[in-house]
Amino acid sequence: MSTVDTPDSSERPSVQFRMRIRHRSLIALGPGKIELLEHIQQSGSISAAARAMNMSYRRAWLLIDEINRALREPVVETSTGGTHGGGARLTETGQAVIRHYRTIEEIAHKAAAKDLQALVNLLAPDQA
Repeated sequence: MSTVDTPDSSERPSVQFRMRIRHRSLIALGPGKIELLEHIQQSGSISAAARAMNMSYRRAWLLIDEINRALREPVVETSTGGTHGGGARLTETGQAVIRHYRTIEEIAHKAAAKDLQALVNLLAPDQA
């Protein structure tokens, strides 16, 4: 997600630029799902990723399932417990999804920065 702030953002509104990719009836990818994948990549755990985002394990698993159903290949591989416990890791597809999403987001933000700022300048300030 990209945000354009004016010099004193406490007094001025901001515009948030959020990209979502829809496939069939699902939001296949969006900022929350990408953040979840990034937390899984960092922690190696769906549970830890869910906790970091203040969501239930079930909610995190359902989001991963939505992504997997929208793509040709799964984005997360899991391993069951044992002596060292279970875990989760991103597949090559999962890593590529994050990389492409963040690249598109950056390119879009740069391309739209001037117009985003123009929109910010047109917004009415917050009323105290």
